[in-house]
Amino acid sequence: MFTDTTLPSRAAVDTAYDTIGGRISLARDAVGLTVDQISAIAGVTTETWNNWENDRAEPRANRLDMLARILQVSITWLLNGQGKGPAEAK
Repeated sequence: MFTDTTLPSRAAVDTAYDTIGGRISLARDAVGLTVDQISAIAGVTTETWNNWENDRAEPRANRLDMLARILQVSITWLLNGQGKGPAEAK
């Protein structure tokens, strides 16, 4: 019997986006922008954006509305994964 253990399970994929950083990364991929492009649009450094995606820092509350609009998701989805998430990745 052949089993492919190289593919992540559905639970592993879902777990990858259990953090705000994972959701920011997923949404950025879905809108088809690089870190350089989206950080310029958001007016932050690429280091700041990378820190958000890698859960080394979280965006301040006053940035959440802007991020949600750029990423085309709801603020509640960014914060806790509920609500309007990203469209399928391009």
